[in-house]
Amino acid sequence: MNKSRDARNKDHVAGQITFLVCVAHDDHSAVAARFAAMRAQNSGGAVALLHVTQPPEFQHWAAVGERMREETREDAQALLDQLAGEVEALLHFKPTLHIREGSIGEEIIAHIEQSETIDLLVVGAAPPDDGHGSLISWLAGQLAGRLNIPLVVVPGNLSDQQLRDLT
Repeated sequence: MNKSRDARNKDHVAGQITFLVCVAHDDHSAVAARFAAMRAQNSGGAVALLHVTQPPEFQHWAAVGERMREETREDAQALLDQLAGEVEALLHFKPTLHIREGSIGEEIIAHIEQSETIDLLVVGAAPPDDGHGSLISWLAGQLAGRLNIPLVVVPGNLSDQQLRDLT
């Protein structure tokens, strides 16, 4: 077991679970955030929202690349603020918000490894015909090695009633 997980176990209080929800600009991320909020509400837990941005491809002129980075960060912040409002309405307190830049899978794992409070990773699953799902496949492949917390995959087509029934 790695050192950060040992530290997490020493400080962990039973029943106080922090759900890290990876979010993007899609409906299944919002479903995953609602699931985590409902589950946290019923268990006395907390929610953290993480959005990973890709570094700008255009690096010809530094000023253009920096402006692209700023716009991407503003867009990410707007997404997190919107979902935080939905989570807060269910949980009655704000989730923590995190933005990282880089390869999505690598940044998720790095965030978990650097945090002492994350207990569960929650991701929304796109419907099978959506063509997405590479993040879930990538994370599932990492379970045997680097991901040291449970991964909760929430089907993105669940209704709020189905979410309430599950949580």
